[in-house]
Amino acid sequence: MKEFRLPDDLPGKGGPDAAQGIIKLASLAVGGQGGGVLNGWIVDLARQNGYAVQATSVAGVAQRTGATVYYVEMTPRSDRQPVFALAPSEDDVDILLAAELMEAGRAMMRRFVTAGKTRVIASTHRQLATVEKVVPGDGIAASDEVMKALDSLASDYVAFDMQTIAEEEGTVISAALFGALAGSGALPFEAESFRDTVRRSGRGVERSLAAFDRAYEIAAQGAAGEGATARLPEPAAPARDGAPSGAAALMRGWADLEARLENLPDGAREMARAGLVKVVAFQDLRYGADYLDRLEALAAKDEAAGGARHGQDFTATAAKYLANAMSYDDIIRVADAKTSQGRFGRIEAEMRAGPDHLVRVTEYTHPGAPEIISLMPAPLGRWTERRGWAVRGIDRLVNRGRHIRTDRLGGFLSLYCLAGLRRWRRALLRHETEMTHIHAWLELAVSRLPHDYDHAVQTLCIRRLVKGYSDTHARGLSKFDRVMEGSALVEGREDAAEWTRRLINAALKDPDGKALDGALDTIATMIPARRLA
Repeated sequence: MKEFRLPDDLPGKGGPDAAQGIIKLASLAVGGQGGGVLNGWIVDLARQNGYAVQATSVAGVAQRTGATVYYVEMTPRSDRQPVFALAPSEDDVDILLAAELMEAGRAMMRRFVTAGKTRVIASTHRQLATVEKVVPGDGIAASDEVMKALDSLASDYVAFDMQTIAEEEGTVISAALFGALAGSGALPFEAESFRDTVRRSGRGVERSLAAFDRAYEIAAQGAAGEGATARLPEPAAPARDGAPSGAAALMRGWADLEARLENLPDGAREMARAGLVKVVAFQDLRYGADYLDRLEALAAKDEAAGGARHGQDFTATAAKYLANAMSYDDIIRVADAKTSQGRFGRIEAEMRAGPDHLVRVTEYTHPGAPEIISLMPAPLGRWTERRGWAVRGIDRLVNRGRHIRTDRLGGFLSLYCLAGLRRWRRALLRHETEMTHIHAWLELAVSRLPHDYDHAVQTLCIRRLVKGYSDTHARGLSKFDRVMEGSALVEGREDAAEWTRRLINAALKDPDGKALDGALDTIATMIPARRLA
């Protein structure tokens, strides 16, 4: 997880006060969050309460690489003409609204939050930025670091999940933010005046007011307390994966598989059950039995190597990564996901489509020769792979972008039939390739188990680098191979497990593999007699 860092020279308490009688309010939001509507409501609210007001905005870049900063200055009307600023200044914002938690963090980094001065109203939900999504591993910025910074910098703050409130009421987060602003008491206006402002907007009033009232109540309760107010979402209890459903005979088979989980160590049983559900959903009950056969054999090796002293960490780790490896991403799985029951309902809910709306669903695909060959029976696929002319011919035939309308019968049936190849999956080239890869990976991990338990566990963890299909799978597999080579170079060292862990983390840092290159170069200098190929 990425660390959230504030500038080292942020001001302490006692920053400059706002200009006498002028309230300075900044709000940060991106497209789809209703930032412009919220800004308009604040302006209308101020004017209706006899305030002179000026509003500006500095547009950000779309698609989560930058928020729009809306800025409002207001002061009671008088016979003197106020002079308002056009944009927020460092250490000179009285109220900050953030439509997402990390926007509050960015506001602090830009010095829009000053200790002893700025009141912050922020939603604690996360809407990941592009820079967080592109990291191959966990690139999500640390939310708790933002909350700690709010504790130390903000005069006080109200923070809770306003996005969930907005979604439940069928509106956008601007309505909940407006309610939280009213409930916080940051502006000198009555709550009913806020509600009148929403009513005057004339669009989606009932839903907006419902979200407003819920957020208002939460913020008002916090404002009535002492000090800063933070209502982070409670961590959700780990959801127990649902068992497959089906005919009575199938359910008896599932019960038999579940009973076998009792043969595994206590520390690995919960992870093994989740893995079993995943593997059976991927293929069938027989495939689930194959998963348990492998896992039971690994648990026996773990026990023989003194796994009890290590809490059976090897077996628990194997339960996770073996299930992921056996549930590999192929075209069949993608087609199955795109034609799964309930998918269109989820899409309509996300689009907030009503009975009078038409929803078009277009799948964008770009298959190449490797994807087509992977669907061939294993002997035919191996034969085709060895003949360049055949590969080139297939690629010329299929390698072009396709738009498939799955809201139409023809497009849906094409993917549905492709998903139906699942029953023959074990006979296909891709399955044979994956099983060969899994066997070699597990054999290496087991061979290290008697000599270096921690290194064996980290060898299992290397599998997390392999994911996706097509180019994504190829890049992950390339990183997997390079980390495996690096782990072989450090084998026998006391810190072999730590170095393998570092290689995995380096491989996850960036898609280009530059961090991994640096880590492997470091290992090469440590072991001059054995260079990387």
